[in-house]
Amino acid sequence: MSVSSPFKMRLVHLDLKGAPPKVSYLAEVFPLFRALGANGLLIEYEDMFPYNGHLRLLRATHAYSPSEIREILHLATLSELEVIPLVQTFGHMEFVLKHDALAHLREVALFPNTLSPHEAESLALVRTMIGQVMELHPGTRWLHIGCDEVYYLGEGEASKQWLQQGQNNKAKLCLSHMKAVASHVLAQHPTTTPLVWDDMLRAIPEDQLSASGVPQLVEPVLWDYGADLDIHGKALLMEKYRECGFSRLWAASAFKGATGASQALTPIEHHLRNHMQWLQVAGGGPVDMLQGIIVTGWQRYDHFSVLCELLPVGIPSLAICLQSLLRGGFAEDVKARVEDFLGISSLEITDFASEEAASFPGSDILALVTQVSLQLRSSVDALLERDRYVTGWFSHYHRRRRLIHPVMVQHIRPQVLSLLARWSALEQELQAALRRVFYPDAVEEWLEENVHPSLQRLQGLLQDLSEAAGPPPLLASPCPDTGQDP
Repeated sequence: MSVSSPFKMRLVHLDLKGAPPKVSYLAEVFPLFRALGANGLLIEYEDMFPYNGHLRLLRATHAYSPSEIREILHLATLSELEVIPLVQTFGHMEFVLKHDALAHLREVALFPNTLSPHEAESLALVRTMIGQVMELHPGTRWLHIGCDEVYYLGEGEASKQWLQQGQNNKAKLCLSHMKAVASHVLAQHPTTTPLVWDDMLRAIPEDQLSASGVPQLVEPVLWDYGADLDIHGKALLMEKYRECGFSRLWAASAFKGATGASQALTPIEHHLRNHMQWLQVAGGGPVDMLQGIIVTGWQRYDHFSVLCELLPVGIPSLAICLQSLLRGGFAEDVKARVEDFLGISSLEITDFASEEAASFPGSDILALVTQVSLQLRSSVDALLERDRYVTGWFSHYHRRRRLIHPVMVQHIRPQVLSLLARWSALEQELQAALRRVFYPDAVEEWLEENVHPSLQRLQGLLQDLSEAAGPPPLLASPCPDTGQDP
């Protein structure tokens, strides 16, 4: 492998809070991740971890079993991928705090994202979660403890009272909880270094950050998923963190899941530009401070939001990004290598992927999702909103009143039936492909969000047509001749 990458560690992030892949699919993609240039995984289990005891209620319906976690770690080892588990301990605690039994630990009652740092039970909860995760990840060199987007911190009643005392402020409140969690990790697991997302640290004054003791406990992960990130600003931020006493820093880019909460197809060019700029940041920042880069692939914006791009859909983007990181840049030879790895004859960088054949694991899902995303809604719109027979003779006015010229039924119905047959067949094919990779609830959710609304519009039109046309006319039977007037 090339040594031109400024990032020693190149981790692929698996966000399991939506559409978690089956272990059988991970067995197929881990070798590909390694071949593309990854040497580690950041696994954000969320509710897919097999929490037990009084935390058993956190498990999702299809949560991995302990033996499946061990199998995932074994598969990672076979592909020489070092695993770093991620446990949220402050913000993004929705999967924990949504439960009635734990709702009293919210910082703000209506907001299940943020844990109250004032409750002794809060720290006990986090310690138990960390303990269970670490038990299944013995010897891990790093543990990511989250701590990003701690929204509404300081707005709970206990926080408001605390903030009125002495020199207290929100930064101190944030740092004290972060320090308590990190100190616990290091006390129980001295060879494991905690990682934290850096967004809550960015605006904290240098002297306060230095005096907090946090820089001696954690390694911050500077994250920015933009296609036009501020390269100079990142270099200044890295310098600030170095001055505060942090010995190691990480970067975090994105290969999917960062361009729209309901995004279905991955805009590769956006993510490639993001990585090109991170390479520039690495080239201009403090020497030897960067431990590595986490290539994030978000599956939901938070626990309650819809699914964004599925993992197989994002693999071409991941491939381009990893190979560019590994080679220190992007050029035609990198594109050719990626096409070879993925079995694609011509990978589209500047537009959404074509439906042409590929041979990477899950490539059938990408092809089918591309068809759905680029053609399903537009084909239904074309019929319902632009077809001259539908708009001219079976408008919303006509449909509500079940009025139609009988001849128009013959023009409209065959088109509706043809579209419905085409997309129903594709839905069945996509459903089968998704079921090979994902659990039933993820399959149901993706189809319900992305396919069913259009099919229901077609079925609704067909139903209205049938009701407007009425039953086919019956031929009158001749009356018997009785010699009387009818």
